[in-house]
Amino acid sequence: MNRIDTPRRRFIGIIASTSALALAPRAIRPAAASAPPASATWRGIALGADAQLRIHHPDPAWSQELIRRALIETRRLENIFSLYQRDSALARLNRDGHLENAPGDLLRLLQESQGYSLLTGGAFDPSVQALWILYTHAASTGAGLPDEGLLRQALQCVDHRAIQIQGRDVRLAVPGMALTLNGIAQGYITDRVTELLRDAGLEHALVNMGEIRGLNSVPGHRPWRVGLADDSDARKPLEVIEIRNRAVSTSAGRGTLLDAAGKITHIFDPHGGHATPRYRSVSVEAATATMADALSTAFSVMGEEDMRRVAAQTGSSVWILRKGSDRLDFIG
Repeated sequence: MNRIDTPRRRFIGIIASTSALALAPRAIRPAAASAPPASATWRGIALGADAQLRIHHPDPAWSQELIRRALIETRRLENIFSLYQRDSALARLNRDGHLENAPGDLLRLLQESQGYSLLTGGAFDPSVQALWILYTHAASTGAGLPDEGLLRQALQCVDHRAIQIQGRDVRLAVPGMALTLNGIAQGYITDRVTELLRDAGLEHALVNMGEIRGLNSVPGHRPWRVGLADDSDARKPLEVIEIRNRAVSTSAGRGTLLDAAGKITHIFDPHGGHATPRYRSVSVEAATATMADALSTAFSVMGEEDMRRVAAQTGSSVWILRKGSDRLDFIG
């Protein structure tokens, strides 16, 4: 997992609701001409990734007001989860090793993270920030891979069980331990924005705050269509899936590379500390964007049988792009 503020390439995008248009690099295609026009569309950057809100509502002024509220909520949550902002709740927790009276959203997301850590046997672990620090330092010095001794030391700080939550207080029980929520926070914020829009009475929306979630359907009862791209610069769509009240996330090592050869990525194995995922990409469709985000991260370092087991337990669907392959395989 890379820092929440670090820009990364995306391998997932919104497809026009009536035709399988190709994914445009770093952009999202507009709706097809035959589809009812969206009352309002916002495009920008959120959490270091391309973002979009697409709202269908007959009142343009209300649509703009909902977009304004959604962006305020996004910035509020960024101020909690950011590693770049020195005064964010997460940055203060990492700096001091403890945080009293933590924000409710941080407590909730840490508790959800612990649940996904247990579910995946530790393949998802927010304490891999120590590995990010180690690998990025090695990359900045031209060393490539970090020293094995330093890697063993960093792994001593990777343990989701050492995140202690008591009431509203959080403590990191291992000295030198630090957290990153980049493998789950984008999904969490996508969910919170979707809920904000739904609670305001909106019936049709497509939310993409780093991960994608569709609220109901496109007007006319057509499902939202999401393209799963390969991990090349061309980002050729390999699969188009349809969602209603579901979410989609893709994790790909090439989203953020730490070496020129492309062998060291931002996806870390919490068990061995390696930075080369098993697959070129993993895409997950799930009930929430938080779940899809966390599972796509964890599945990147898990074997296929364990992946199928967790997918079955959570009611999720999984597609993987294997190394040396040019097609997505549906896992379950």
